Amino acid sequence: MNKIVKNAAILTAITLVSGLLLGLVYEITKEPIAQAQDASKKEAWQQVFPEASLDDFEVMDVDGDAAKAAADGLGVLATVDEVCAVGDMGYVVTVTDSEGYGGNIQITVGITSDGTVNGISILSISETAGLGMRATEPEFYGQYEGKRTEKFAVSKDGGDGEPIDALSGATITSRAVTGAVNTALAYFNSALL
Repeated sequence: MNKIVKNAAILTAITLVSGLLLGLVYEITKEPIAQAQDASKKEAWQQVFPEASLDDFEVMDVDGDAAKAAADGLGVLATVDEVCAVGDMGYVVTVTDSEGYGGNIQITVGITSDGTVNGISILSISETAGLGMRATEPEFYGQYEGKRTEKFAVSKDGGDGEPIDALSGATITSRAVTGAVNTALAYFNSALL
């Protein structure tokens, strides 16, 4: 019995020390991680509105009801994460679509005041290398840029909307990115116009 108590005390001590060390590491790395994420976000804003300075971006409150209605109306599993006004040039809408092949895909969409997609930047994606990861290449996301439309549609799926050529072997990724862009446009049309 004495040996069981001794072993339990040793395991408890190891667990407490490990927990304290993990907490310490978390506290040390929390701020640098937040700074890196903020820098990445601002870089994405500049990509979708290169003519704007960082002072032109003003974070706005997201209208949760309009965001939910936008995604539900399209039948996609997407959320509007953040919205920024870009002076009188337009808006930046950050959307996460959870229907990617490898999980969530988070993109930033720049939309001019007249509803034209000014640019797209992918913030987070973990798709299959050589297939879905090609969504980060300008040949794919460039299809959305400069277009003024209510919505886009992956051409192999048919449907109404501006056609987008799917990535070969990565139709699910193509649909997820298109769903995220469409959610941004629907949110813009319902909450920002």
